[in-house]
Amino acid sequence: MTTTTSMTGTTPMTTTTHRPAPFGRALCAMITPFTASGALDLDGAQRLADRLVAEGCEGLVLSGTTGEAPTTTDAEKAELIRAVRAAVGDRAAIVAGVGTYDTRHTVELALAAEKAGADGLLAVTPYYSRPPQDAVEAHFRELADRCGLPLALYDIPGRTGTRIEPATMIRLAAHPRIVAVKDCAYDLLGTQKVLAETELAYYTGCDEYVLALYALGGAGYIGTVAGVVPRHFRSIVDAFDAGDTAAAARLQRAAIPLTEAMMASGLPGAVTAKALLGRLGLPAGPVRAPLRPAGREVADGLLRSYEELTAP
Repeated sequence: MTTTTSMTGTTPMTTTTHRPAPFGRALCAMITPFTASGALDLDGAQRLADRLVAEGCEGLVLSGTTGEAPTTTDAEKAELIRAVRAAVGDRAAIVAGVGTYDTRHTVELALAAEKAGADGLLAVTPYYSRPPQDAVEAHFRELADRCGLPLALYDIPGRTGTRIEPATMIRLAAHPRIVAVKDCAYDLLGTQKVLAETELAYYTGCDEYVLALYALGGAGYIGTVAGVVPRHFRSIVDAFDAGDTAAAARLQRAAIPLTEAMMASGLPGAVTAKALLGRLGLPAGPVRAPLRPAGREVADGLLRSYEELTAP
């Protein structure tokens, strides 16, 4: 990565050479809409996907953490991919979450996602069993060997209990189908070490780090808050790419109240995203147990933060 700086008038212009972004720069972790009775709402998913793409999303991540993947069936995951593909066509990449705590099951989901029309895969570190690093590496290698789609590794030790250590990530980067990382490790030093040693496309999964990681040469973001205000987060990377780093920083800071309300309130992002989308009249529906819906006071606060951010 190289950075050059020039001056045009009084406006500093910064050009950063980013590594290729295999799924686009601006991705959202899409919720999985359900009907009032808790069934999969495919029509709602199509309407929501169409809105997200129209508002600037270049890629949609389905069946991730925000998509409540642990409580949807294998058949529902495949149905969701097919429905969203029909809605967005080739206007956006579809990345399917396939990670589980079972290597065999993960491979099965990956093959089904490929058949259903996904463009890429997102696989979380196996959880609960807390495998050591050699087993983590073997798990991802088997998945990459068995599937035909490009694979993004999902590093979120706060949920899985197991980190993909930087040294493991560097070794896995040699596999031709392991092309990207969704980074929720909150270890910027470790991330920079992998960026320096590999060509992996790094996507932050933490909305508060969108600009920070992008400025370091990351590929973009996979955001939960971005799934509610997609145009705002797209404008952060657009401003940076245009050389207006001051505007990019201002836009990132402007999103702090909504990001904090959605991601630091003690509630999962799936809960807060669905509460806010429901208040906006967009497809969402209930969360599935064991998650519980946000209360009225929380939903009111989310709406206030949203209106402050999006006010003209």
